[in-house]
Amino acid sequence: MITEQDLQEAIAECEGQRNPNSNTCIKLAAFYIIKDHLFGTDEKPVYSFALPPTQKEDPEYESDTEFAQAIKGLKFNEVMEIMDDLMSTIQIINPRLYDGVMRRIAG
Repeated sequence: MITEQDLQEAIAECEGQRNPNSNTCIKLAAFYIIKDHLFGTDEKPVYSFALPPTQKEDPEYESDTEFAQAIKGLKFNEVMEIMDDLMSTIQIINPRLYDGVMRRIAG
């Protein structure tokens, strides 16, 4: 019977190779799969691009400004469409203000 220690040593050997090739990667993957199958825990790895269940997909912007009150309840894309039109207008009528806003956005 293969032990967890045997698998750890095999994994360490593969990971320690100076110039791994495709066979090394295949072995390493197999060792990890076997280890997880035989000795794995119930914990699931975190690698999903999905939002965590507690995080809202479209969080509300909270502020007491007139603007914040006006956009309350709108979807992000609806607000961004309006903001994009506004920024295009500002770029034409006040390029200096536009440049300042763009510098703030760019960080």
